[in-house]
Formats: sequence, structure tokens, C-alpha cells
Amino acid sequence: MSGKWRPSIRLVVLAILLMVMALPVIGIMTLRLYENLVGTADADATRYGVVILGVLGVALVLGFVFVRAITGPMHELIDRTAKIAAGDGTAMRPLDHHGTQEMAELSDAFLDMARKLQARSDTIRTFATHVSHELKSPLTSIQGAAELLRDAGDEMDATTRARFQNNIVADADRMNRLVRRLIELARAENAGVSGETATLAEAVQKLNAIEGLAVGVERGAEVRFRMSSENAAIVISHLADNAAQHGATHLKLAAEDTDGIVRISAADDGVGISRNNRDRIFEPFFTTRRETGGTGLGLGIVSALLKSHEASIRLAPSDKGARFEIDVPRA
Repeated sequence: MSGKWRPSIRLVVLAILLMVMALPVIGIMTLRLYENLVGTADADATRYGVVILGVLGVALVLGFVFVRAITGPMHELIDRTAKIAAGDGTAMRPLDHHGTQEMAELSDAFLDMARKLQARSDTIRTFATHVSHELKSPLTSIQGAAELLRDAGDEMDATTRARFQNNIVADADRMNRLVRRLIELARAENAGVSGETATLAEAVQKLNAIEGLAVGVERGAEVRFRMSSENAAIVISHLADNAAQHGATHLKLAAEDTDGIVRISAADDGVGISRNNRDRIFEPFFTTRRETGGTGLGLGIVSALLKSHEASIRLAPSDKGARFEIDVPRA
């Protein structure tokens, strides 16, 4: 909403009421003025005509004010609603004229809701496309291998049969991991802020060991932040898994309390993230390890879980490996 002054609906209604109450006074003053100009005799002959003209003039002014302040913007908003519902994206712009302050606020709130719903719809459409693609590949592979096993019968040698069977098991496992990740993502987006708090020391204790990766807290192990230890462990476990998949052997954690925000850093000694991929690592289904079973949802789950806790994550500059910074509200 712009800084242009707009009267409130109460002020407009009050002005209309005052003008209606002033109609008799306006009529009398108009008659007196006319009598002074043309004389009493002539005024008697046109008295009613002058009153009618005066009342009509005031009525026209009242009608203009009402249409300009209330009715016009309301009909325009109704028309915009119909256009947006029909898929016209150009209709999601401010009204040409708001009239009153309340109508301007209503218009802004409605258009903001429409934009959010449109963005949500686009996200769901893109998400559904990605999920369909990710599930289609292993399903096609499983179907092809199963048909070959069925058609070949006893003519297929044991080595080839075992290879097709292993492919079916691997693709089924890939689908199972993807479904589990999707469930975790849904839970992360709806986690919500709770009254629980945690420290890095408590979260690390709940981690499952990852082969070949050592996770340790360098400083701030007892700094308390607003998140349950279970959810904090989920965040760290996904970062640890990402580090291990990129050749890291150590993941170092640290926490620092600054102005009501706890900044947690997680740095590994792996190969790091290439410059071309840095802007895409939080995109759902983006992965460079699809051939080895990567789903591309790990960091997406982390981002969604932190967002539901009014926290955020970003990739920070690092001389070696990958380094993430997480800002969480202080407990």
C-alpha cells in the first residue's frame, strides 16, 4: 500500500451523514439567496424547483463519493478475483483506485494471499513432476528386469538371472529411500516451533554413527538454542551424511550466542561443493549422486525443518570442504 492518504470508511460514512443532515439547511440557504437575487414574488413561483435542484446536486455529490470510495473499488476487487481464479496472472497487481484505507488493506491482503497460493501451486506442480520422474526411472527398470526374467524362463543362465534380480532389489531400495525422504520432508515442513531446547552436546549424543566420519564439537557445546534435541540431531545427521558422501572424515561443529541468535557452524574436510552447484544444493531432488542412490532431499529436509523452527541455513565460504552456518533462536 502506498503512502497516499486515504480516508477510512467511517470517515466517508460520517461525511455522507453530515451532508444528508445538511440538506434542509442547504435548501433554505439556496432559497434565501434566490429571493435576494430575483425578488420574493418570482421566488415563490420557482421555490420548489430550486429546492429540487439543490437536493439533486447534493445527491449527485453523495453518489459520487460513495461510488468513488466504496462501491467502485469493491467491484474492481471482485473482478480481479474472478480473473485470478481463471488463471490470469496479470490481475495480481494493486487496484487502480482503493478509495478508503480499509479497502486498500483488504486489497493488499487479498493480493498477497493470491501470490502465496500461486507460488504454493507452482511449488506443488514442480514437486509432483520431480517425484513422478524420480519414481518412474526405478519402476521402469524393475518392470523391464521382471519381464526379462519372466520371458527367459529356464533359458537364462544363473549369472544373468542374479544380475537382473540384484537390479530389481537395488531399484526397489532406491524407491524405498525416496519414499522415506518424502515422509521426512513432510514431517519437517510441519514440525512447528515447540518449547523444547537443546545443545550441540545433546544433539550429537543422539546421532547414529556414520562409517568413516567423526563428528565432534569444537566449542559452544553447552550453548542452548530453541529446538528439540531430536530435531537438532536430524539436522546434523543429514549434514554428516552429506559430508561423508563427499569424502569427508571429520565434521566439526561449533555454536556461538550473538544477540539472541545462536549461530551453529558445521565444517567438514571433504571435497567441498563445486562453484556451479552452490546455488542449487537446497533445491529438492538436486543431487550429484543419483547413480549411487542419492535422492537430493537431504538438504531440502534440513532447510524445511529449520524454517519451521524460525531458523535458517546457508553455505558459507570455506578454504577446504563444505561449511554450513545455521542461525537458530536462542533458548
